Amino acid sequence: MRLIMQLINIGFGNIVSATRIIAIVSPESAPIKRIVQEAKDNGTAIDATYGRKTRAVIIMDSGHVVLSSIQPETVAGRLEKDEETPSEEENKE
Repeated sequence: MRLIMQLINIGFGNIVSATRIIAIVSPESAPIKRIVQEAKDNGTAIDATYGRKTRAVIIMDSGHVVLSSIQPETVAGRLEKDEETPSEEENKE
């Protein structure tokens, strides 16, 4: 069995593993702000915003919290698009 890793672009050429994503949420609510602050304090926050406003918080199964400057809907749309598109390996078989 061959495992194919799906990667999702979260903006500015930054990519995360789709299979490791637990949630993609907006950073506006107080509980999410606490999660982000705790991740920053623990050293598990990954800031991929390039200094722009954080628009999506991606929570990974490793406990890392990834900050992105693109909308959560955009990230989710890229995730769904990649799931629908068969890989080149599947086309060759």
